[in-house]
Amino acid sequence: MQLNGAANTRTTGISYASDIIRTIADAYGALPQGFPVPAFFDYPETREQLWRERSIKRVLDMQKRMDLAVFSIGVPGGNVPSHVYTAGYLEPDEAEALRRDGVVGDIATVFFRSDGSYRGIELNERASGPRLDLFEKVARRVCIVAGTAKLPALEGALRGGLITDLIIDDVSAIALVS
Repeated sequence: MQLNGAANTRTTGISYASDIIRTIADAYGALPQGFPVPAFFDYPETREQLWRERSIKRVLDMQKRMDLAVFSIGVPGGNVPSHVYTAGYLEPDEAEALRRDGVVGDIATVFFRSDGSYRGIELNERASGPRLDLFEKVARRVCIVAGTAKLPALEGALRGGLITDLIIDDVSAIALVS
């Protein structure tokens, strides 16, 4: 199940997100479930109104019942910056607001700081990903991370209790422990 929308002002994001979801579903013999909404809404009110629609509410209800989430952490820098930071999802003023808010990364388009906190970040009110307080209720939250550029964000997610299980490459694991 797709955790957040993928559309932005330049693309619907459907092919990008669908390819990922379909590949994982095929590997596990599962039924893929997309989430056809924008990654970020222009207004929090728009998101709240769309969340009331039955077709969207069905996906949100599935998210509330999930007992396993598999994800990575998005970061704005490094050798391979995350798609949300490089593919037209954020306007320059939004990226600047994230820097001012001390954001180090995101999980499914929901941003957090180095201490793991996420409340008070304005863009989270417009994000289509699951609110992190809901996310924290998921029994198993498996984070897959490769690359030391993600370590500051990974440390923040760990401090915030957002991860229950971690799959990490050996170089990053050694750097994290150090």
